Amino acid sequence: MQKLTHIITKVLSIILIILMAVMVLDVTWQVFTRFLLKNPSGFTEELAGFLLIWIGLLGASYAYRIKAHLGIDILTSKLTGTKKISSEIIVSVIVFLFALFILVIGGLRLVNIVFTLRQISPSIGIPMGYVYSVLPITGILFIYYSIVFIIESLKQNKIKGRVF
Repeated sequence: MQKLTHIITKVLSIILIILMAVMVLDVTWQVFTRFLLKNPSGFTEELAGFLLIWIGLLGASYAYRIKAHLGIDILTSKLTGTKKISSEIIVSVIVFLFALFILVIGGLRLVNIVFTLRQISPSIGIPMGYVYSVLPITGILFIYYSIVFIIESLKQNKIKGRVF
């Protein structure tokens, strides 16, 4: 499981790097066409917004994996022993449930509705379902990382010989 988690996290980081590079190029092109050519590109602002959505959501799941998410760290950083392990498991279960119901189930419903209605982005002309598909993808990542954290916490508790 550690190897799979490492591969998923590595692929996620590469995707984030690529998305960020594309966004930098996109915004640079927008500035170039707006100020130097005096003819702003029509699609760059919309593309930057879509990339920002993807980077923000996928970046949140990456931050959760490396435990850089402040809201989760602040709850558990001051605790020790069984209380710390218990709180980590509780937080992971809450994140799991949020990701399942809001991001995965809600995201899939949103994507389905948007594809059914055939909503198209105004400038780029792509179906908006592709833009919103980041919601269930992020939810799946959060769920996976939550399960990994729960297993790691339980293993840590077992190694220390504690019982909840």
